[in-house]
Amino acid sequence: MKKIGLAIISLLLLLSGCTGKEQSNKSAEKKKELKKVTVVLDWTPNTNHTGLYVAKAKGYFEQEGLDVDIIQPGEAGADQLVASGKAEFGVSYQEGVTLARIQGVPLVSIAAVIQHNTSGFASPVAKNIKSPKDFEGHTYGGWGSPIEKSVITSLMEQEHADVKKVDIINIGDTDFFTAVKRDIDFAWIYYGWTGIESELRGEKLNMIYLTDYSKKLDYYTPVLTSNEKMIKEKPETVKAFMKAAAKGYKYAIKNPDDSAQILIKAAPDLNENLVKKSQEWLSPKYQDDAKEWGYQSKEVWDNYATWMYDHGLLEKKLDSEKAFTNEFLPK
Repeated sequence: MKKIGLAIISLLLLLSGCTGKEQSNKSAEKKKELKKVTVVLDWTPNTNHTGLYVAKAKGYFEQEGLDVDIIQPGEAGADQLVASGKAEFGVSYQEGVTLARIQGVPLVSIAAVIQHNTSGFASPVAKNIKSPKDFEGHTYGGWGSPIEKSVITSLMEQEHADVKKVDIINIGDTDFFTAVKRDIDFAWIYYGWTGIESELRGEKLNMIYLTDYSKKLDYYTPVLTSNEKMIKEKPETVKAFMKAAAKGYKYAIKNPDDSAQILIKAAPDLNENLVKKSQEWLSPKYQDDAKEWGYQSKEVWDNYATWMYDHGLLEKKLDSEKAFTNEFLPK
């Protein structure tokens, strides 16, 4: 009896080992079957990207047959990597896609991450900059793009102010809070990140939102992108990616706290309090008043491109219908 018992145990162990191997093989096969794609961020991970991290953590991408690698941009930015086909998807902004299209670069916006422009010019309350006219006599710190002066000019003109009285300097990647204490008076920020950080620091800001002064400056920033070749040759992959990404952002809209924790786990170097507060502020703004998350309006694309053209920032007018698509948004 003892020998029979040992034989049964040995058989069970053998069968158990076989089952374990089979499950392991099936898991490996399933992983092998997934289509590997890459998403390049526009910057370091932040709450603009939460929906992507949610889609990855909750298995939404995997459910759509995708193995998605989310990476930060290196020396070559997201636009270059996506346009060249070295990455399938990326995070960009309407200005970048517009400039790319004018130069013949086949970049296409496939979804608006945030429905309205949440950026503007910020300054410490002590600087007393409450309107574009107050830019006069102050120093602006930017990143060296010609669009910055055009936007400042556009806002100041509405108050009959003189942009020549503004000192515009390039501060590169210098931290906003360091720069306004040392080198500059105001800068262009996204309130959903830097503005929320100012609240946590107890450093009050005056904020001049672009959308308060011009409908044409209510453009999409950021957006998700792909390229023409990908869209033409692998539409099913684009559709699968967008279905999962949309599900991730919709989850973040309804569950800001849990979504913040997912982002923190994926990027543990981030300030936990900042991520939580930023997510709470930003989640309702992903879809806002649009009929669905990710939707892009031709009017918004035309308005901003016209503004850029009128201010000498484009060599020719944009064919906006080729610059963006709503085709891959989940129905």
